[in-house]
Amino acid sequence: MAAPPALDPEASPYERLFWMRERGTTVLREVRGGLATFFALAYIVVLNPLILGSGKDLYGHTLNTAQLTVSTAVVAGVMTIVMGLGGNLPLAIAAGLGLNGVVAYTIAPTMSWPDAMGLVVLEGIGICLLVVTGLRKMIMDAIPMPLKRAIGVGIGLFIALIGLVDAGFVTRVPDSAQSTVPVQLGTNGELTGWPVLIFCLGVLATFLLLVRKVPGAILISIVGCTVIAVIVNNVAHLTAADWGLIQPKIPHHLFASPDFGLLGKFSLFGGFAQAGAVTAVVFIFTLILSDFFDAMGTIVGVTAEAGLLTPEGEVPGINRVLFIDGLAAAAGGAGSCSSNTTFVESAAGVGEGARTGFASLVTGALLLLTAFMTPLTGIVPQQAAAPALVVVGFLMTTQIQYIPWDDWSIAIPGYLAIALMPFTYSITNGIGAAVIAFVAIRIVLGRLREVHPLMIVVALLFVAYFALSPIEHWLNVR
Repeated sequence: MAAPPALDPEASPYERLFWMRERGTTVLREVRGGLATFFALAYIVVLNPLILGSGKDLYGHTLNTAQLTVSTAVVAGVMTIVMGLGGNLPLAIAAGLGLNGVVAYTIAPTMSWPDAMGLVVLEGIGICLLVVTGLRKMIMDAIPMPLKRAIGVGIGLFIALIGLVDAGFVTRVPDSAQSTVPVQLGTNGELTGWPVLIFCLGVLATFLLLVRKVPGAILISIVGCTVIAVIVNNVAHLTAADWGLIQPKIPHHLFASPDFGLLGKFSLFGGFAQAGAVTAVVFIFTLILSDFFDAMGTIVGVTAEAGLLTPEGEVPGINRVLFIDGLAAAAGGAGSCSSNTTFVESAAGVGEGARTGFASLVTGALLLLTAFMTPLTGIVPQQAAAPALVVVGFLMTTQIQYIPWDDWSIAIPGYLAIALMPFTYSITNGIGAAVIAFVAIRIVLGRLREVHPLMIVVALLFVAYFALSPIEHWLNVR
């Protein structure tokens, strides 16, 4: 791990604690970055309860949406602050998309909700053990630097696609025998409605501000588009259906009493009795593998974009960062809001200039406030926040210049990472395909000695991950 930089004795306490001057940043820039990250990921406080709240456990029980909103905000806020203080990196933590779907639609139907959340807690403990033993860092170090760059590029395209889909600029084509095209422009192949127009204006405005090197470009765009959205919503008399998840309207009340009823509602080993030991272990393995590499890709990609990687391509203080990420997974289970992990939308804050954990303190504090100000969570529509994801996606894809495209033994795995992350809507899938291809190509070329033994182990694990369905079927048959 890299040694701490020499601290400036003339710096303020905040600057010394977070190494601000050494990283070329200021308190104001960190605050802007923390705000940008919060606005980019605030949707999760609304979306996570909708996903988990729509699932039913083995007994037909559902989770309370109001309680889910509070637990989502509280766990994310606390763990983001812990990441800021312990990791000193501009990384925010929240309930992981994809993981919450696995919990809601795959795990919970086989057991009770407390049992399902207990497995999530065990997943987090398992990740922490991998960090303590040094295995998680060893795996990260085993991945070649050009492949790490490709992962960053893939994440850039992935979050850009998230922004396009969230804004309604790109939509899924309804199942139809007349079309084999999976996605389309807007609705029915064309852009319609005020919300999409606001998104387009936001993207254009953010790029123009960036070109002019205006400080706070991303944050200015988010705030400006939100103001326009509120005005348009009132003047044009739009409905919630026009906006999608969040309709921009000024709430009647700013504060609401939080309901902490879901915190601590988990059963650590109940899932083994309900679903059986084999099934429970498969569930935990799936969560660990997905969370492990999702977080790894995000941490490396966002840190690289911030220019904080060491010359050896390592993340500063990586063991602390990885351990906190594992704790966040366990905390998500303990809070009944699903596994929490490092959020890729942290890149929005980095794009705004955040370089230290102080930005995470700002984001975490705002997330905690949302538990008491839940009416305000519906004021920023996705069409106002999504332009930040598209623009940051561009910034992250600029790392593509550092990939040696003339060396096909690394370029092909890199290409798979870049292509499959957005095309399969999963960071884990992209990393898995890249690792398998990297090892397979080295074997074919007779260069297996160049491959770190851990890369071979990870490749085999990913083969099992992609073949999980037939493996489960085989185990059930036996």
